[in-house]
Amino acid sequence: MGRKHHGAEALRWSLSRGIPVVGVLTDHHLPGSPTAAVAREHGLPLLTLEEATAAIEAGTLRFELAVSYVYWRILRAPLLGAARLGVINFHPAPLPELRGTGGYNVAILDGHREYGVTAHYVDEGIDTGPIIECRRFPIDLEHETAVSLEARSQAMMGELYRDTIERVLEHGRLPTTPNEGGRYVSRREMEELKRIQPGDDVSRKIRAFWFPPYGGAWIEHEGRRYTLVDDALLRQLSPEPPLFPRSDEG
Repeated sequence: MGRKHHGAEALRWSLSRGIPVVGVLTDHHLPGSPTAAVAREHGLPLLTLEEATAAIEAGTLRFELAVSYVYWRILRAPLLGAARLGVINFHPAPLPELRGTGGYNVAILDGHREYGVTAHYVDEGIDTGPIIECRRFPIDLEHETAVSLEARSQAMMGELYRDTIERVLEHGRLPTTPNEGGRYVSRREMEELKRIQPGDDVSRKIRAFWFPPYGGAWIEHEGRRYTLVDDALLRQLSPEPPLFPRSDEG
């Protein structure tokens, strides 16, 4: 189960490793889905969550392990109980601290000094299952953006995925630690956090939600929303030196 190119890369590695894959759950209804493209390339069945659930109930879909890699649907029975080795989710944020969505954004907003990615077993909650492993790395508090934090996180999560699957192949079900506490952020809350409020650290909020082409930190003027960008991000977008100096440079 996965989406976008991160899920596609995880699927491609699994196939190169010779792991039998009996089905792929992804956003294959969307044009250009990279995970669906890899599945079609290898002749793998593409399923919706509803189709997979029906097949499990009918006894026509059987598997030892299920993997969720940046998959957006909440998983329930009977899927959770169908795999002898469980369902493992790869969460692009450190657990137990940051559950739900918006991990990159909240970590920058709240001034976290480190970030991480997590492998955990899935239960009925959202990112609440027992933790297999959380790998962490330091955050650059002065320059980190949501884009840069995602890039660093996904590189580490790819390594965590490969190492975790290798361990499952060798040992079966893996030992865990409790997943207790932390903060859950919904998609609605994340969108509300984007609005710049009095007293905000504006530069930090801009970086926290800098993820083009999606809307970032915004203000409202005459009934319209405007996404803000600062000079540092503009310079990243255009590495060439400007033809004319900025007004504050004389």
